Amino acid sequence: MSNAAVFGKRKEPHTIIIAQGDRISHFTIRPWMAALGASVLAAIAIGYLLATSYLMLRDDIFNAAIARQARMQHAYEDRIASLRSQVDRITSYRLLDQQIMETKVTELLNRQSVLASRNGQLAPLLEKAELQGVGLSAGQLTEDDVPVPVSGKGGKDTRRMQFRPQKPASGLMQKASADAIKLKSEMSSMPIVTLSRLGASLNSLEEDQLNRVSGLADSARAMREQMIADARDAGLPLKAPATEETGTGGPFIPANPDEIGEAFEQELDGLNKELEALDKVRGAIRSFPIANPAPGRRISSTFGNRRDPILNRSAFHSGIDFAVPSGTPVRATGAGTVIKAGRNGGYGNMVEIRHANGLTTRYAHMSRILVKTGQKVAVGTIVGKSGNTGRSTGPHLHYEVRQNTKAINPMTYIRAGQNLQKYL
Repeated sequence: MSNAAVFGKRKEPHTIIIAQGDRISHFTIRPWMAALGASVLAAIAIGYLLATSYLMLRDDIFNAAIARQARMQHAYEDRIASLRSQVDRITSYRLLDQQIMETKVTELLNRQSVLASRNGQLAPLLEKAELQGVGLSAGQLTEDDVPVPVSGKGGKDTRRMQFRPQKPASGLMQKASADAIKLKSEMSSMPIVTLSRLGASLNSLEEDQLNRVSGLADSARAMREQMIADARDAGLPLKAPATEETGTGGPFIPANPDEIGEAFEQELDGLNKELEALDKVRGAIRSFPIANPAPGRRISSTFGNRRDPILNRSAFHSGIDFAVPSGTPVRATGAGTVIKAGRNGGYGNMVEIRHANGLTTRYAHMSRILVKTGQKVAVGTIVGKSGNTGRSTGPHLHYEVRQNTKAINPMTYIRAGQNLQKYL
């Protein structure tokens, strides 16, 4: 025992004494108790550190989660805003499309009304054109429809024209009106592209309508010029029109749809003037005594010098004689006024009619007179019946044409009437 004390140092346990008044307490701290206390303190410190770290990490994780949630919410709100913007844009497009649709439908309906109105304006002119023999078989005049200069030998002659008759034009606007009515009932369900195509079709139809009216005016003008040329070639002293037409030309430039209405009115007015001018020329030609007083009857004696049938001497025959039996109707060869109707010397029973241009016609040797002095007669009016009165050797009709009291050959006018019959 003594050796242990000498050679080594013995470690004694620590004793803690607590005095409290008369009471004294003490306890001994063993090494294992110190180690246990140190361990507990270390565990507490570690637990504290761990708890503090956890709390700090938890706050970071929580804040990160909140930030992530905020980012997701912002992204969601941005997506919602983007989708709402797209919906608004699509709605705007649809509203715009609807407005465009309504605008185009209104425009097409207005054009339909315009076409119907033009149809009403065209109807009387087309009827008038048909009555005068003016018409178009196609949309507008082509090279085959326009009158071309011709001559008897196939060469060109600026005075004569060959006019090709054309088909009536009463159905000119029927298709346009029917298409417009059909369009009105179907356009509400059509897409904008289809309506745009229909608008383009209406533009084409309006231009075609304009071209047709212009073509009719050209046809009427050509027919009038042809009638004047043929009348003059036939020997009729037809006066020139009061106003001569001037040449026109220039490059073709399609009309603006907004200006088609004004152009249509101008072309319609031009067509009306051409038809009126054609009617005046036709009326001027009809004012000449160009009909046959006894259609289909043989001419027994011509105009000019001949041997007198009674005296058997050379004499001048101031008219032509038609071999007709007594009682055959005698017709006026032109419109005019009766200036004589009765007995007139060697003419026997005679009717004399005054026409325009200083012309008069006489119908002699009639058995019966059916008109009175001062009476207005038209072409073909029966003025009497043939007979054998006056200086005559037998039943026949003596027919004369006089220009300012001077006798001229009636065959000039009869042949002219035959050549111009296609226009009358």
